[in-house]
Order: sequence, then C-alpha cells, then structure tokens
Amino acid sequence: MPIEYFSVALTDEEIKMLLNITHKGNNHNAVEIMHANILLSTNDNNPRKKTNREVAEQFRISTTTVNKIRKMYAEGGVENALHRKTRVTGPMLSKITGDIEAHIIATALSPPPEGRARWTLRLLAEHCMENQYIVEISHTAIGEMLNTNQVKPHIGKYWCIPKENDAGFVANMEDILTIYEKTYDPMIPVACMDEKPIQFLGETRARIDAKPLRMDADEGIVKPGEVEKIDAEYVRNGHGSIFIFTEPLAGWRHAVARDTRKNEDFAFLIKKVHDERYHQVEKVILIVDNLNTHTKAAFYKAFKPSIALELAQKFEFHYTPVHGSWLNIGRDTFLHIKSVSR
Repeated sequence: MPIEYFSVALTDEEIKMLLNITHKGNNHNAVEIMHANILLSTNDNNPRKKTNREVAEQFRISTTTVNKIRKMYAEGGVENALHRKTRVTGPMLSKITGDIEAHIIATALSPPPEGRARWTLRLLAEHCMENQYIVEISHTAIGEMLNTNQVKPHIGKYWCIPKENDAGFVANMEDILTIYEKTYDPMIPVACMDEKPIQFLGETRARIDAKPLRMDADEGIVKPGEVEKIDAEYVRNGHGSIFIFTEPLAGWRHAVARDTRKNEDFAFLIKKVHDERYHQVEKVILIVDNLNTHTKAAFYKAFKPSIALELAQKFEFHYTPVHGSWLNIGRDTFLHIKSVSR
C-alpha cells in the first residue's frame, strides 16, 4: 500500500520561526530541533527541497518517521509537528511478573512432557495456564519473553538447569524469588553479587575520535558528524575478572575489575562494600552463585578471626540454583556496565 503524501507548505513566518529554533535552539530540545530541520528540508515551497529518503539518510532515521512529522504538520501546524504527543493514559503493567517469568523459563529448559520431543510455545502457554502460573497468556507472549531472555527450547542445550527434575533447583529458585518479593528495608538490604572473567585488550593503532554535528549556515540545518573509527586489530594484555555488586531496590550498583578471582579477592571486595555502604545496617541479604570462592570461609582466609566473624554475621548468603545463575540480578547488570574501576 503506497504511503500517503502530506503537504508541507511553510509560510514566511513559519520559516522564520523554524530557522530561529535551528540556529539558536533556546528552550528547545534535540527532538524539536530535528523536527524543525526536517520541516525546512522538506518544505514544498523550497526549490531545493529534499526527498523524504534524503532527509532520512541525513538524520539516520526512517522515511516513515519523516512522513509522520509531515503528517503532524498537515494535521495541526508547526506547533503540532515540533512536539511529541503526550500519553493520555498511563502504560499498562505487564501481567508477566518476575516469578512467573522464572517459572516459564525453568519449564522451557526442563525435559518436555512424555510423548513430546520438545516444548513448543503453545504447549508452554497451556502448561502455564493449567498450573495457574497466570490466568491467560498467548504463545506469542511466551515467544517474546523467551527471546528476550535468549532462551531457545527447540535447541537441545541444557546449560541452565539439569535434564532431570531437581527438587534442589526448585527449592533454591523459590528461595531467591521470595527474597526478590520482599518490601524494601534499608536496614536489611537485598544485594546481588556476580563476577565475569574478561580479557584485557589493547589497541594497536590510535583511534580517530568522533566529530560532533555541525550547523550549515546556508541551509539552516544540522548535518551529521563523523562516527568514531577504531581498527579491529588488538593485542591481549592478560586476563582478569569484573565483580559487580547491585542493590536493585535502591538503584545502586558498583563494578570493580581485579586481576584474579581468588577467595581473597571476594573477601576483600565484600569488606570494601561493607565499609563503604553497609557498615550501619543490621544485616545484608546477599544473593550469589555457587562458585567455590563465594563462601564465608573466604573471610577467614583473608582476614583475622575478629573481622571474619563480623562479616560472616553481617552477610546472609543465599545461593542461586546450580545451573540457574540467571536468577541473579547481578548477572543481568553486566549488560549495562560501561566502565569499571580497578
């Protein structure tokens, strides 16, 4: 179906107002400035008018977006085209809560029912409703949720949970989910800790820094700058580990890079977090995975008995199931880490 054409015939007064926005930008955000540039560039009264595709390539947006801005002008004038429409009603809350999602993922990665070669999306949806995880859910919603969590039950990999039903897995999973449902208590915070091995890489050539957007005085529009350029060649500078601590309900996280991940590293970082953030709380509920260094014994290997005892009494460890470290929120936090300290 062809895209509907919308006319943008700017008056002299409108052009003057839009040029004032693009040149000065006072009290206008980046979106409004971009919309003003698009209207000026696609003005039907301009002999140097650009096509929707040319403008889309210039601002690195889709032609649909350009046409939508022209439609907003055609329906309500300049003011309507400059501003985003405000949502009248609040966003709908998802019916798939964290514990429901965890049950669905655990089911998808467990052995399929007898007589079935694998779990299908429709079979998972029926299973969830039969077991009253949720009143109603479509196979499409199941597929989107599994795709978001990078779970592919049709591939025969059991890296997440054992192949056989495991009561210990369920017990630890229920324990972690119950903790996540606790009401926030600043005196008994819930924190998550995880670590990830990394390679330290160095560049062999100097990178070319990005250049900012620039204003074209003749055309009155912002032109794109240059992206940062870096060579793909690198050298290895050894190995290390990133340790992440996060307190989800407090909106806090802390990441540190270490050369090793021994018992002493774990104990040192726990003490550092305790001294800097948790020295005045009653208790810290700490969620960790089953790595052999994540134990209270590490405190006694690193510190004298009095300090080790203090830390052992302050931190209450709760372990994710074996092969179920995806239940640790600290693992997801790695996706959002931009830089770390050492």
